[in-house]
Parts: sequence; structure tokens; C-alpha cells
Amino acid sequence: MLRIHVSRLDLSRVRMATRPDALWETVLSFHRLRDRRASTVFGKWRSESRARLNGEAQLLAAVVPPRGYFPDFLTPSQEGAEPLGLDAGMEALRDTPLDRVHAELELMAAGRLRQRADRPVGQCRRGARTGAVLPAALMDGRAEPLPRLIGALRSYHRAAVEPYWPHIRASVEADRAVRGRAVLDGGTDGLLATLPPTIRWRAPVLEADYPVDRDLHLDGRGLLLQPSFFCRGAPVVYRDPSLPPVLVYPVANPGAPVFAEPGPWLGRLVGHTRSAVLSSIGTGCTTSELARRAGVSLASASQHASVLREAGLVLTLRHGSSVLHTLTPLGGSLLRGGAPHALPEGA
Repeated sequence: MLRIHVSRLDLSRVRMATRPDALWETVLSFHRLRDRRASTVFGKWRSESRARLNGEAQLLAAVVPPRGYFPDFLTPSQEGAEPLGLDAGMEALRDTPLDRVHAELELMAAGRLRQRADRPVGQCRRGARTGAVLPAALMDGRAEPLPRLIGALRSYHRAAVEPYWPHIRASVEADRAVRGRAVLDGGTDGLLATLPPTIRWRAPVLEADYPVDRDLHLDGRGLLLQPSFFCRGAPVVYRDPSLPPVLVYPVANPGAPVFAEPGPWLGRLVGHTRSAVLSSIGTGCTTSELARRAGVSLASASQHASVLREAGLVLTLRHGSSVLHTLTPLGGSLLRGGAPHALPEGA
């Protein structure tokens, strides 16, 4: 179990990340790529992504084990609620001191040795050669392999994450809308109490299901809550307690990572009422609020929201006893006359 100790000062410094974190999504998606579970959600994505890969997986497997600890330096962060974009994150990774790289790779290697010791004898040879040359060179203090690692991360992101970024961003924005409602209803206590079921707020401790037993003391630094599409099950935190405290947790899954393209459904959107419904959703609303804003019945609002959701223009998440509708990037773009919503730098 993970126990995060939250003081009153920390409680006042809890904040939500403003958008998905490109490197967290990249690294966590690599876990999902090798995981056979949740095929309904990730099956098609796995097939499509693997078809675009060209050797990156073997290199990344050397520094991202299928389970257990992976180096903190792979997912750099900064103070505040604004995640680093892909380009800025790659620069931060490139600037990682080699002694830190060495120490974190040693931790990873020790974890792998423990996992192999726990396996049945017949399985010990499987996966023994997972591109070990790269981490060995980095552990020797040589900087030359770092650009290779960064290049592999960038290529993998381009193949497995970038094509699905609008869906990832929409999922995170929908989660932020739910958490924002929780803050309005119950303050920070309400926010922490509405996190996924694997995370439980028992003031002054935030408990979470976790593969190891661990205590994290925030010591007045606050906590950044980072929703993630590719994080599944247990949340993730840095191993190094001196790093800025970040809790990466799974968004409520709205569906498989695909993104609707304009098609025959556009004809279903013709009409002032549905346009008014789409516009009324704005930054998020429940079905009852949508009915009031658009001036339609509750049943009509629900039906319109269903059509918009099928068209890929709206995401719907449960919030307590009601549901919360939010716009996807495509829905927002349609309201703006087709002008795309600008992506953050490097994302």
C-alpha cells in the first residue's frame, strides 16, 4: 500500500495537471503495449501501434520493465500544474546528470534480479537479453547511449501515442471536469475523495493500492494530480522522495483510443437544436443542466448527448449519481467553425 501523508499546508497546495503529460503517457503506454489485458480497450490500439514500430520496443524494454520500478528520469516534471511537453521533456531527460541515471538504472537492475529470483527455474532465461547493452553503457557513465534512448522514445511516441493524442487529451479533460466539480462541491477534501477506487482519502492520509508498502511525506510541497489515459489500476509515484510529488492516476475510461473522423454522422448534426446542445455543453454539464441551458426536455437532452457522443464530439463520465458531458477536441473544433484547438508545444 502507498500512504501519502498530507498536512494542512499540503492540502492547500494540491493541484490538477492542466493537460496530459506526454512522457508519462509514452512510458505508461509501453506497459499497456506488452499487457494482454483489457483487449476491448487496447486491442486495436496495440495492433495498430505495433505495425508502426521499427525496433523501438526492444530498446525501450531495456529501461522499462514489464512490471516494477522504471527510472524516474524517464518522466521529468516541473513545479506547478503545467506538464512538460514532449520536446521540453526530452530536453530535461537529455540534461539528467549521469550519476542520477546510473543510480536509477542500478535500482531497476536490482528489481529485475529479484523478479528473476522469484520465477520458476524454467522461466529464468526468458527475456534475459532485453537490450542490456544500453543500460550497461549508461551505468558505466557513458553519455553516448542517452541520445539513442531519447530517439527511441520519440519514435515510439510518434507511432503509439501521437496518433491518439486528441482522444488522450479529451479523456484527461473530461476527468479534469469531474474533479473540478468535486472541488466546487467539497473543496480539496471532496476532490481527493472522488479519485478512482484504488485511491482512498482518509484524512490526513491518501491511501492507494500499490505493489510495495511505502510512505510518502509531502512536507509542505503539495501534490500534483496527473490524470493519465494509459495508467491502469494502481497509481504511480516517483521512487525518489526528493522529486516534486506527483500522483499519476487512471482516468475513467471512456472507450478505446481512437479518434472519429468526419463522416456520414455529420448529416445527423444538421439543425439548430443539436447545435445549441453542443454549444451548451461548453466546459461540462450534467444532463439536467444541459436540458436547462438548451431549453429542451430531459429526455431530449439525453438523446442529443447520446448522438453527439456516438459522433465523437462529446465524452460522458459518471459523477456521483449523475453524468457529466464534456466536449472532445473535435466537438470544440466544430463549434469554432473547424479551427483546431492548438496543441501544447511538443505534445
